[in-house]
Amino acid sequence: MAPGNEQSREERIRERAHEIWEREGRKDGDHERHWEEAEKDLRKKESGIGPSANPSGPGDSSGA
Repeated sequence: MAPGNEQSREERIRERAHEIWEREGRKDGDHERHWEEAEKDLRKKESGIGPSANPSGPGDSSGA
């Protein structure tokens, strides 16, 4: 990935993490979880998986 793309991706993660923080009441102390959730959301978006999809949930047979 080109440096400009990585910076843009990081900015999207930062914005999404901020949205999560606001949604959860702006409490301090969960920034790492917010960042991880934002990264996960972005990966789903990039791969075309909708936010309600749970590809690794129980009964997932895609690995068979």
